[in-house]
Amino acid sequence: MAITASMVKELREMTGAGMMDCKKALTETDGNMDEAVEFLKKKGLAKADKKAGRIAAEGVVTTYVSEDGKTASIIEVNSETDFVAKNEVFTGYVTSLAKQINEGDYADVAALNAAPSANEASETVEEYHKSMIAKIGENLTIRRFAKVTGDVIVSYIHMGGKIGVLVEAQCDAPSDAIKDAMKNVAMQIAAMNPQYVQREEISAEQLAKEKEIIVDSSLNDPASLPKPLLNKVIQEALDASKWNDEDKAAYEEQKNNKFLFNFLSAEAVQALRDLAMSHKDEFLGDKIFSGLVEGRFSKHLKEICLVDQAYVRAEDKESVKQYIEKVAKENGVNFALKSFVRFETGEGLEKKNEDFAAEVAAQLG
Repeated sequence: MAITASMVKELREMTGAGMMDCKKALTETDGNMDEAVEFLKKKGLAKADKKAGRIAAEGVVTTYVSEDGKTASIIEVNSETDFVAKNEVFTGYVTSLAKQINEGDYADVAALNAAPSANEASETVEEYHKSMIAKIGENLTIRRFAKVTGDVIVSYIHMGGKIGVLVEAQCDAPSDAIKDAMKNVAMQIAAMNPQYVQREEISAEQLAKEKEIIVDSSLNDPASLPKPLLNKVIQEALDASKWNDEDKAAYEEQKNNKFLFNFLSAEAVQALRDLAMSHKDEFLGDKIFSGLVEGRFSKHLKEICLVDQAYVRAEDKESVKQYIEKVAKENGVNFALKSFVRFETGEGLEKKNEDFAAEVAAQLG
């Protein structure tokens, strides 16, 4: 498959990896974007999972919760500029869409667009949306939405609509104290961006994939290998003439320096990565290395699972799970987190780079 510049650009925005690394990843995976992301993670070249990408598009995330607190909706609508995103006409329009979603049943954006508009009965949502584009003077996009139903739901909007969160909980007596606790959890979700409520939601296949990524990224970080394993691959690199004379000299001079890798060339470090990967099965049998992997894997799960995260507002080191259990006990109710939705404006989108001076010059000919 031909690898285009736009594909490389998209992957770079998703992962933060270098341009040539992204091109290589796409080439190795025959243009499969998901596999390319995984390839870069395993090579240790992708920055923390940035499927969210570089947030650049403008717009707003809005939520709407029913009076009984049992249904709620969240929607993201994008605009071209931040100025419009703060415009009351625009934000009022987005709120009306959130309300319509909450009161209706729409499978996706296409189904919503085809439905009668709650703002103008004689028009569809899409037709009314086009009239709003004409009125506001910017291109607007209904990007995504979600609707949640449960015992009790709360919403939280952060940074004036840059991030929106819905939290659903199971509770036999949802009081104000319970809702306050859920609001605190919503703030946690906005700040820490977990991917799951708890580990049990992660499939065995996904767990295995996450574990493999940790293993491969560890092997691709030779500086963090246990000393005996690092010495093994360094000796192999020397014996097999994988390093040039400059790297050999740097090693002899700096081998006892903890900053050794600062003195080696990129090619020398890559040779160590390749050698470490070639010993993957053998190194997994090493107790120190396998312990290192398990530690990193456990830390990763705590980062992506909401209830395992350290509760950011706690003075001690209690987890979100412990916080919820404490609130349930204090209020004498059954209380458990069930699901959440988190939208961040512009996730995965790139804002057009505006050069107003160039635009004016072009218009003036």
